[in-house]
Amino acid sequence: MLAFLSGLPLWLGIPLLVVLPSVAALFGPLILRRWIGFERLVSNNQTAGFKFATVGVIYSVLVAFAIIVVWEKFNEAEVAVVEEAGAAATLYRLIQRPEPEAAVMRAALDTYLQLAVDRDWPAMAQESESRETTEALNALYSAAQRLARTTSLPQPVVGEMFKQMDSITEARRTRLHLAGGSVPLVVWLVLSTGAILTVAFTFFFANKNLPAQMMMTGILALLVFLALFVIVSIDYPFTGPSNIGSDPLRAVLSDFSG
Repeated sequence: MLAFLSGLPLWLGIPLLVVLPSVAALFGPLILRRWIGFERLVSNNQTAGFKFATVGVIYSVLVAFAIIVVWEKFNEAEVAVVEEAGAAATLYRLIQRPEPEAAVMRAALDTYLQLAVDRDWPAMAQESESRETTEALNALYSAAQRLARTTSLPQPVVGEMFKQMDSITEARRTRLHLAGGSVPLVVWLVLSTGAILTVAFTFFFANKNLPAQMMMTGILALLVFLALFVIVSIDYPFTGPSNIGSDPLRAVLSDFSG
């Protein structure tokens, strides 16, 4: 469900996750005032004001913590893609050799990067991985082992070649792991429940100027649900409009393949 919400386009996600809840909250004070009455609600102002300040601080800290966590994970996923591309580019340069085994390894690297772009990215959007890409990476390791046995490359160069392949593997595992989101379900339950309770708390105040109170409640709800929308949008870094693309890998393919 969370991955589905993260994958919504902006033109649909913002109205559904931000505008509609904010509009619903806008009419909360009106409904409650008609049900309970102004006189009974106005008596809550002084006592409820202190309590709302505490509730607001607690919830704002929780939301800020969640935004920081998902942003760090989003950035980590982006760095992993760039590091994978950088390791692939270095590997291409290391295997620019005339031996047939080197040509086989370059072709294996071409295949891996192409499958990573064509298969891994759609799979990560569905919180899974491509088995074909994994097999292509295994084939790349096999080609590297054959090249290491037959080539006259210096041993430090061979060691660096396998080091870059290990970097590719590590970077791929990182992005596959982060594709599944970083906010646990229990935290999402707390965030969503906290948003509803924080906004609903304002319904129990009473102001003589009801339209002004409704607008203040709507503005608060808008800010709260915008914060939740930010978390939803970037929690799954390879899904939806705010996703990390495969452009770094495409650029390496364009520069070195063939």
